[in-house]
Amino acid sequence: MLEPIPFNKPFIAGKELFYIAQAVTLGNIGGDGHFTTECSRLLQERLNIHRVLLTPSCTAALEMAAILCDIGPGDEVILPSFTFVSTANAFVRLGARPVFVDIRSDTLNIDERLIEKAITPRTKVICPVHYAGVGCDMDVIMALAKKHDLWVVEDAAQGVNSWYRSQALGSIGHLGTFSFHETKNYICGEGGALCINDPELEERAEIVRDKGTNRRQFYRGLVDKYTWVEVGGSYVPSEITSAFLFGQLELLDEIATRRRTLYEFCRQHLLPLEADGLLRLPIIPEECVGNYHLFYILLPDGPARDNLLAFLKEQNIFAVFHYVPLHSSPMGQKFGYREGDLPLTEDLSRRLLRLPLYFTLTTEEQLRIVRAVADFLRRPGVPRSAKVVPVVRE
Repeated sequence: MLEPIPFNKPFIAGKELFYIAQAVTLGNIGGDGHFTTECSRLLQERLNIHRVLLTPSCTAALEMAAILCDIGPGDEVILPSFTFVSTANAFVRLGARPVFVDIRSDTLNIDERLIEKAITPRTKVICPVHYAGVGCDMDVIMALAKKHDLWVVEDAAQGVNSWYRSQALGSIGHLGTFSFHETKNYICGEGGALCINDPELEERAEIVRDKGTNRRQFYRGLVDKYTWVEVGGSYVPSEITSAFLFGQLELLDEIATRRRTLYEFCRQHLLPLEADGLLRLPIIPEECVGNYHLFYILLPDGPARDNLLAFLKEQNIFAVFHYVPLHSSPMGQKFGYREGDLPLTEDLSRRLLRLPLYFTLTTEEQLRIVRAVADFLRRPGVPRSAKVVPVVRE
């Protein structure tokens, strides 16, 4: 039997284990020590972000963002349904209603042309999600936010070291969030960051992050004691995870280059299948520089996707689909959403398949993957469809 090719495999790229040992030796592993500070500094400098606060997860960063935007019962937040549950949960847990907007057929990002129609007097936040590390149309989104006096919280969980018109994803909205989960480009097991681009939010963000206290001000000697100031949470990561992460962030460019090589290998080998109408490859608009977070293909229909998924599993290749749209979930239905409300989201999510893409993937393994995809799709009876041809937007 062929060796299994997992969908993802966590990796060590440099000095991660050495830095963990160093963190223990330095004597502060609880958080906000040397390596947490160094990770923040590196991200701020490399991505031109005013302030970066590391968190235990991207979910934690989104929860902080919702608190900083003063979300409360009756507020509305505009976001795509094609996203991870944390994007909506962070706001819903404070009483907000998610207002789901359909996605673009080219990038699978929120369709910026539909956002203004979704704005009501109760709208407080627009939360664009940069799917696959490819930027949303942030020019339009920021202009709408300014026009209607709204916050913008970028969910850039997949977008670390991706760019939109020379600006790093996560650095454009009032707030941004990153993920360093083991499935992402830069990892520490479980981790995240809050990007603060509005300096007026910096002091409150520190308080919210540290259980609602002004302890950071106390450590700086700005107050003679620290106390409970406002609602907060335990959003400071362990120094151990920050030490591991620093070993990865030191190699920001090297990891990006490796992922691009893997991505382009897949793309070049699957181009003939796209030309024959058997699948559609990812699209990166010219104003975007992606980080090659994932490689997905769109099949002609749902059954073709499901059958290819089963075939790859038989070959010991573990591909996966992605999000079940939030509006069609049991929780989404509680907000009154139904199947058919977001036709593009529903159609594209049924046809999407993600192929293995991780740092240590070998050329031989990639050849197995693309050949297996081709073998299946060139079988007689596999549908061809104009729907998988790349979409040209007006």
